[in-house]
Amino acid sequence: MDLTRRAAIAGGLAFSALPSAGRADDSTLRRVPSTGAMMPAVGLGSWITFNVGTDPVLLDSCAEVIAAFVEEGGGMIDSSPMYGSSQNTIGYGLDKLNRPGDVFATDKVWTDSVANGPDQIAESRAEWGVDSFDLLQVHNLVSWRGHLETLFAMKDDGRLAHVGITTSHGRRHALTERIMREHPIDFVQLTYNLADRAAEARLLPFAREKGIAVIANRPYRRGALPRRLRGAPLPGLAAEIGARSWPQLLLKFILSHPARPIAIPATTRVGHVRENKSAARGPLPDAAMRREIIAHFENL
Repeated sequence: MDLTRRAAIAGGLAFSALPSAGRADDSTLRRVPSTGAMMPAVGLGSWITFNVGTDPVLLDSCAEVIAAFVEEGGGMIDSSPMYGSSQNTIGYGLDKLNRPGDVFATDKVWTDSVANGPDQIAESRAEWGVDSFDLLQVHNLVSWRGHLETLFAMKDDGRLAHVGITTSHGRRHALTERIMREHPIDFVQLTYNLADRAAEARLLPFAREKGIAVIANRPYRRGALPRRLRGAPLPGLAAEIGARSWPQLLLKFILSHPARPIAIPATTRVGHVRENKSAARGPLPDAAMRREIIAHFENL
């Protein structure tokens, strides 16, 4: 699919998803500042969960997750060559769905060899079964200078819509900020959740200042946060913002940051996809509520 048609589909999906009385800043949507592209605020990660090899039962289960994701509005699906067979799993699922247009295809380049970057990207496209990606990122800043040159050249040639970088586990924030300052990237992906808030100090406000879209990875700490909070009481304000569970509140906390991140929880369960997507609907916590959520969490 050519990038012009991709952009039209993404825009149409986003605006058709708005409620009749909705606004362009509806909580369910995110706008990419550099291009104006619109997409749902809750995407889909694939780390670990989609690394299922060739097991037909598990492949079909993952395809059902993707189907539910698309039914709930679609948006960003994020993967990487680092994630085992996850790219092939996504391709399998998209094939079963007859290649739905409402997917913002997002992947990474992850190799020490800059020269091998284009071949790796081509292999990733083949695994997904797409002609081009909506976003490619330099994964964990590996050989970032050379790979950014490759990605910016692809963007200049019309073969790529958006360029980004990623970091995780709170690492390399100083270098990430420097790249954000010195290079015209469209996206930065970083770890941000209720327990990991280091990005609040500088990266998130700087992204907002620079007009760089944010992707929040590890929103549940690979499931550790929901497990830790199982059975713990929700703060009283949860009902005010329509959060019926800790996973929904965890996502609402992320989505409510003024930098307006896109969250990419990974899951193997259709029910979790629907729960995750619903977290973006309805009110999000304001600044005072965010402080109350943090205090409640830290006192548990």
